[in-house]
Amino acid sequence: MKTSMKYIGCALTLAMALTACSDQFLEDKKNYGQVDASIYNYYEGALGRLYDIYSMCLPNVSGISWRYPSMGMNDDAAKSTEEYTGFSAFVNPVDELTSMSGGVSVPDYFLGTQNNIQENVWGHIRDCNDVIRGVTGSTLPESQKNEVLGQVYFFRAWIYYNLFKFYGGVPLVKEVLDPTADAFTPRASSKETYEFILNDLNTAAKMLEPFTTHGGWTNSKDWGRVTTGTALALKGRLMLLWASPLFNRSNDQNRWKNAYDAMKTDLATINSCGYGLYQTSSNINGSDFANQFVQTTKNPEAVFVVNYNTTAILTGIDDAAKNNTWERFIRPDNTGGNGYAAGLMLVQMFPMADGKLPAGLSTYTKLETSSYAYEADYPFMHRDPRFYRTFAFPGFRWAYNGNAAEHDAHNPSDGKNYTLWNYVWYTDVNDQGNPESGNSYGADNLLGSKQAIYVRKKSDDLDCHPSPSYVYNANGWKSGAGPFYSAAQLIELRYAEVLLNLAEVACGAGDMAFAVEQLKMIRARAGYTADGNYGLQANLVSDQAACMSAILYERQIELAYEGKRFDDMRRWMLYDGGAAKVDGAPSSWTLSGWGGNTCTWLGFKPFNGQRRERIEFRVADKYGVGTTQWDGDPLLKAGTVRPEGVNFSVGDMNEQLDSLKAWYQDNLVVKEGKGDGRDSQHNDLYINFRPKYYFLGLANGVQNSNKGLPQTIGWQDYNNGGAPGTFDPLAE
Repeated sequence: MKTSMKYIGCALTLAMALTACSDQFLEDKKNYGQVDASIYNYYEGALGRLYDIYSMCLPNVSGISWRYPSMGMNDDAAKSTEEYTGFSAFVNPVDELTSMSGGVSVPDYFLGTQNNIQENVWGHIRDCNDVIRGVTGSTLPESQKNEVLGQVYFFRAWIYYNLFKFYGGVPLVKEVLDPTADAFTPRASSKETYEFILNDLNTAAKMLEPFTTHGGWTNSKDWGRVTTGTALALKGRLMLLWASPLFNRSNDQNRWKNAYDAMKTDLATINSCGYGLYQTSSNINGSDFANQFVQTTKNPEAVFVVNYNTTAILTGIDDAAKNNTWERFIRPDNTGGNGYAAGLMLVQMFPMADGKLPAGLSTYTKLETSSYAYEADYPFMHRDPRFYRTFAFPGFRWAYNGNAAEHDAHNPSDGKNYTLWNYVWYTDVNDQGNPESGNSYGADNLLGSKQAIYVRKKSDDLDCHPSPSYVYNANGWKSGAGPFYSAAQLIELRYAEVLLNLAEVACGAGDMAFAVEQLKMIRARAGYTADGNYGLQANLVSDQAACMSAILYERQIELAYEGKRFDDMRRWMLYDGGAAKVDGAPSSWTLSGWGGNTCTWLGFKPFNGQRRERIEFRVADKYGVGTTQWDGDPLLKAGTVRPEGVNFSVGDMNEQLDSLKAWYQDNLVVKEGKGDGRDSQHNDLYINFRPKYYFLGLANGVQNSNKGLPQTIGWQDYNNGGAPGTFDPLAE
């Protein structure tokens, strides 16, 4: 890299490191960005620089960007999957992404804000290198050096991992470069990049062993810092990516076996750091699955985690505030949130109550279908326990500790008994059957700010978590921030994924029996039992393709709305099975493993060529139309009584759902609506993820700042007049 390396050589002025490990870990707010080497001779100074690294590198509740991975919001990554509707930049069939000026630019996950070292990927790498150099050359005792360095090596690997998964080989800047115009680091091969990240993670894991492999950090105030287990878990994710079809077109068995051997061995060490599935003795209808996301203290599930606080609402000290905004994003508008609309495709794909795929779907043809009938008008009937912790429908309780009527008197006032009533009505009968009409109005003052099916995943449900992790203040609406100030943890890598990663490499290496055992543990936490084999079909231990399909399906369900699905779909090439060719790509890019098509081998319907639609629940025709105001609900005007909301944390869930279904039958009808786009003639458009997107090209702004970096094959080279790119991410 040329121009950017010049900036990377500059001194850093960093914002205060609001790390995520505890209130104590948030205390010291000094700026350690502008320092000389002597600061590293003091343990407190070295920690201050370490806190800078945490501040810069920890994930956040945000849309995918150069700095943050996808965390489940409706960003370009998640909208390229079954989780949401609406064409993202990656699946838009009309506008092809370009690396040239003009048109729709390929997203830049490589550089960040140009000329701003604090908002730049390579500035963060430079800061890691500065700490590594400073601590290594300091007079600190060896144990203190290792404590700091182990964490910094992890974060350097974390930054590079997020580059590697999109670009393959990138420049490997291993030391602090002088700020000279001729400083240049070439683009390394993907194998070199992979091995560099792997080495950093092994180094981090080794250095942190004395501090973290006896149940985690000794001081409880350090909970949330990365550990040996964190490094090994990310190592497993990295090795899985390297063995997957995206990087392993020939299905080289050595990659699968090496990953399996390493990850199976590493599991015991990960466990020794205090990690495991979050489970309690009172798991009711999937309450353990729900509650793992809203912990504020030591949480065995949280292998790589960001902690938050409620400081803003308690003291008003802005520089101490670190709130998890997820709760205010997903809650309905009449409680103080925004609301995310779940994609109907994923709703349909969730398992039924016996753990099997709903009948009638052609998505996973090698998986057995359920004996329960999927009811299109009542999608909530007889579903996997995780379904009810992932989605919310009209008539579902979604209790919270607050009173939204303090902000708007027309909002429901009793948060502790809040039931979501988001059915809709129209003001014109001609709109009722028009799938493109959005002129509907939601009940209970939702009006135009309603969603048909809400994303509920990771929500702090008062019914199953009576001591909420948030402080609620209706005055938060005035500032535009919303009333939920949450300290719930944000988990980037949790223990369930560790098991799923291990299951996948076990299957890839041919040990399907071990892979199935990992699935059973995850399904046991969800609520399945040995009676019925945890909802798993019997042939998974003998049929590798069916087993791998089951693992990918389990990942899709267990990790829904956690920002993982896009990565899974890319690395398994699920948009086209790897069948399409990239212009200018050599023969080594042709998929020779898995029969030449991963989708065919898995029995998975390619995502390209499909559409994602929506539904909504509107009042029955007998109620007629309503008005645009809060009191315009024709159902309530007719004197219809709504039932008590379904509470999944108490009582017989099936009995409650049967009652809700009966009420729907009398009062609501399903209306199909447009999800993905249509053209100007109202013709359906279909998902089109182009094959060159599996490896991203460098955006033209990146190339303009880095004249010596070659462009990726399949993309035009901005520095060479649009000539085809020459960098091969699959060349070793």
